[in-house]
Amino acid sequence: MRAAMIAFAVLAAPVPLLAVQPDEMLDDPGLESRAREISEGLRCLVCQNESIDESNAPLARDLRILVRDRLTEGDSDEEVVDFIVDRYGEFVLLQPTTAGWNWLLWAAGPIMLLLALGTGAVYLRGRATAPERDEGLSPEEQARLRELLRD
Repeated sequence: MRAAMIAFAVLAAPVPLLAVQPDEMLDDPGLESRAREISEGLRCLVCQNESIDESNAPLARDLRILVRDRLTEGDSDEEVVDFIVDRYGEFVLLQPTTAGWNWLLWAAGPIMLLLALGTGAVYLRGRATAPERDEGLSPEEQARLRELLRD
């Protein structure tokens, strides 16, 4: 039983689950493949971590139909994506562009890493050059400690 479950998991893993319904599909295979390609790059606004091609949400279905409608009207792939981005914002893209202020988001990770490495280096250098303190007890403190221990 366990072997069957493992075999099923291994065989089913590479197969993507697509939510595209047969009534949404276009008759022209070329347009349908373009629609699928575009849909894989657009985020479902309900699920947020799935493309509209994978999502079963009603809004994702509406977006898939919109993509197909725009393609049948003769729009290019870029025009379809631009139309949807103009309507819903850049958040709808699964792979956002690096234009405008988005470059800051893309660069934030490496910048933070460099800042952390620099801060760590300054801290370690400061520790290495700091004068060592004598942590031993003074003779008065040692005498007081002996006296307390005798009691």
